[in-house]
Order: sequence, then C-alpha cells, then structure tokens
Amino acid sequence: MQRGSFQWMKTLNKSIILNKIRTGGPISRAQIAKDTKLTPPTVSSIVKELIEQGIVRESAQGTSQGGRKPTMLIINSTEFYIIGIDAGPRTVKFVLADLSGELKEEKIIPIDRKITGHQFINILVTGIKSVLSARKALAGKIAGIGVAMHGVVKVEEGVSEFAPNLDLHDVAIKEELEKAFDYEVKVENDARAMALGEAWFGDSEGVKSMLALNIGSGIGAGLMIDGKLYHGEYDLAGEIGHMTLDVNGEECTCGNNGCLQTVASGPAIEKRAKQLLAEGRAGGLASLAGGNPDQVSGELVYQAAVQGDKDSKAILEETGTYIGIGLTNLIHVINPSKIVIGGGVSSAGGMILQPIKQTIKARALTNEAKQTEIAISPLQSNATVLGAVALVLTELFDPLPRNSD
Repeated sequence: MQRGSFQWMKTLNKSIILNKIRTGGPISRAQIAKDTKLTPPTVSSIVKELIEQGIVRESAQGTSQGGRKPTMLIINSTEFYIIGIDAGPRTVKFVLADLSGELKEEKIIPIDRKITGHQFINILVTGIKSVLSARKALAGKIAGIGVAMHGVVKVEEGVSEFAPNLDLHDVAIKEELEKAFDYEVKVENDARAMALGEAWFGDSEGVKSMLALNIGSGIGAGLMIDGKLYHGEYDLAGEIGHMTLDVNGEECTCGNNGCLQTVASGPAIEKRAKQLLAEGRAGGLASLAGGNPDQVSGELVYQAAVQGDKDSKAILEETGTYIGIGLTNLIHVINPSKIVIGGGVSSAGGMILQPIKQTIKARALTNEAKQTEIAISPLQSNATVLGAVALVLTELFDPLPRNSD
C-alpha cells in the first residue's frame, strides 16, 4: 500500500468504522451505525469503499431481528501487512506481520556499539529489504513501517534525537526510510511502543491506565492513559531508566550518576555477576560460564539461579528490589491501574517479580497502591516489535490526536 493509499484510509469516519469492525466484528452495518452514531448511508458508503480496498470483507450472515439476515463484516487481516522494527542497542529485529499481529517473517541483525547514524540507517534498509525479499508477493500489500527505537525520539518528525547506548544523535529515521521505500513510516520510543503492543495484542486491552516497563540493555517505560500513549511536552515521558536512585552511584551511559539503569538493567546484572566471579563466588554460574567471565550474560545468571546458585539468585532478587523502588516512585506519581514488565530481564519471571511486589508492598503509601497489578508481559520477546506493528495499526484505525499533552 503506497503512502497515498495509506492517507486515503486515514479519515476519521473510516477509522471509526474500521475500529468498530476490529473490536466488535463480526458486526452488521446497522449495528455499526447504531454504535457509532453515523448515518446508515454513511456507513454503507464507507463500508463499500473499505471492501473495495480489501481491508474489510463480508463473512457469514447474522441473526435476523425480524427481517432479512444481516451480512456481517470483519477485518480482512491477511490482505495487508506491516513491517515492524525493534531497534535495540544490541540488535535490530525486523518482522512482517498481518493486521492481527501474526508474524509471517522475522530477521535479526546485530549492531556494533560504535555504529554511525548512516550505518544505522543502512542496517534498517537492509533488514527491510530482506523481509520484503522473503515475501515478494506481499510487497504491494504493505500498510506501513513501524520503528520502535530505544532512547529519546521526536515522534512527529520520526527522528531519533538521542540513543545513549549507541551514542547516536539526530538520526532522521522516518525521512530516510520514506526515501528508500514508498511506505508510511512511524517512529516511536521502544518502551512506549511496547506499551502500545501490550494494549493491542497483550492482556491489557480495556485497562484504564497501564504502564509498560521495558528492561533490557536499558530501561524505559510507556504509559497508556484511556487508550492513548502519553508522550509529555517534549517526547521525554517514560525515560525512567535515568531516574536517579543514588547521586553517588555509578556513571550511566547518559552521563549522570546512579540512574536506575545502572543497577537494574541487563548490563548491570552482568557486571555484578562478573564481580562475584572475580571474588571466587557464584560457583554454579562459574561452571556454566566455563570459568570465563566474558561468557557471563543475564540469561546465564538466570540459568545458574534456577539450578540453585544462591549468589546468582541474590543478584536477580536485588535487581527486582531496585525495580520495585523505581516502580513505587512511579506509582506515587502516576498511579496506574496495571504495570506490565517486559524486555530481556523479564525472562527471569518470578525471581524478579516477587521482590518487585514485595518492595512495592513495603514502600507504597496506601493499601490501594500496594495492590497495583504487576505482571510479566505475555508477549515476551515480541512485545516491542509488536508495538512497532501497532504504531501503524493505530494510525490506520484511530487517527485521533496521539495524546492530550
């Protein structure tokens, strides 16, 4: 779908009807008119266009209410596809997904930490071409490209303003990709994209306010309020990895000291584990690493903890405690209905979830705050890339202002 076609889809009434079919389908034209307050002729005219466009199709007939059985409508999920990109600080993950979020193709490309902005764009272009090449027949059915980029993102411009873990500044992702491909491109901070993915494809649809925490090489958060992403005045909302916990703590990649990221991210876990090995501790971990500290990873720490290594387990529990402190601060400021935890560190499951909950219970101000729902993302490693897919879906199905900042 070329950019002109995408813009054709993005009119308010079309999106209202599309979203109604998405959430309520199979649904009749009459029911759409009743629920949306649009006139029946308007609904019929727009539905006709949507069917001709291929994004909506008729399904089985519904139950008669005294007259002819109504023809029911559903989203034609396999008629259009979206390229989703999770641009993390270590790898870039590319997927091709249909409108229901089902992944049809996937590719992962590693990133050099000393990469330039130009090289980064080249990786994005190469990855997109790779997934398109694998599914050449679908190239004309692409509804758009969504990019979830770590760090600070200027959303309207589609610019990566600052990616601290790669030391990239002012990379014009949207502009460069739209030069290379005739598709609409949407760019968002990775944690906020993850929050969108959880709302669309996870277990959080309909939750009034939801905070999604992405814990991997860095730490970020996305906040959904009444179904909308919250960005803040300058697209900085959610950078909780740079919340200061200790002014005398370690220097962070952002240049400040004692950020949450320095004690609760994947690299922080690896660093503490290597220190234990240097002290001759964490024997189970040392065995798994073959005595080589360079082999230590967050995943290996988790494996050692599962196998009974007490020092490895203590590292994960300490990480959970730090995360719990950060989340308690956010609960006191934002008071979300639900918090979802994703990213690589979330793979530790209960080993970090229990201390998180215990810390919140011990530190939160009220009984209600202590009971804030905390869950590990059901989307796991695909949460962020599905959020990138949802960036395009949101534009397609709901082109209202992105928030009320």
